[in-house]
Amino acid sequence: MGREREPHPVNDVNGPVAHEVGVRDSLNASGRPRSRGPRQVVAVILMWRGRIGLFKRSGSVQHDAGLWHCITGYLDADNDPVRQAIQEIWEETLLPARALEQLTAGPTLRLADPRGGPDWTVHTFLARTGQRRLTLNWEHKAYRWVRPWKLAQFDGQVAWLTDVLRAVDSLPSATARDGAAS
Repeated sequence: MGREREPHPVNDVNGPVAHEVGVRDSLNASGRPRSRGPRQVVAVILMWRGRIGLFKRSGSVQHDAGLWHCITGYLDADNDPVRQAIQEIWEETLLPARALEQLTAGPTLRLADPRGGPDWTVHTFLARTGQRRLTLNWEHKAYRWVRPWKLAQFDGQVAWLTDVLRAVDSLPSATARDGAAS
C-alpha cells in the first residue's frame, strides 16, 4: 500500500504486467485465439535457506484458487524463459534479480492439461534467495518456507507442483527424509 515498485531490469518501460497461468490461455498477445498447440509457462521453485517457498493462490486467480503452488506465469511470445522467470519472481514476490543468489534452469516438461485442453510446456527453474520476507501480489494470499520433507503436510497443492519439484531436484530422497526425522 503506497509502496512504489522499483524498476526491474526485465520489465519494459510500462512496468510489470501480471501474467498468471490460466488468465490468458485463450488469446495471444494480439488478442487472437491461441493455437491449439502446447501452452508455454515458466515455473520457479524459490528457496531460502534450504526451504521451499509455497505460495497459496488467491481467490482472484482463475485457476487453482486456494491451492499451494510455486511461482508461475505464461511465457510471452517475445520473451525467453530465463527473463520470464525473473519477471515472474519480481511480479509475485517483489524480489529483484539482484536478490537472487542462484537461478538455474531445469528440464522442460510437457504436461497434459487435466481439463482436456492442449498440453502445457513448462520451463522449470530453481531460484535461491537470501531474503526471507516477500511482498505478494494479487495472485497469492500467503506463502510459507517449508522444509522439503514437510511438503506432504501441505494439503491442497496444485496437481503438477510435484512434477516441477522433481524436475529441479527439490524433493528429498527417502534416506534424506529418514535421516531428518531421526
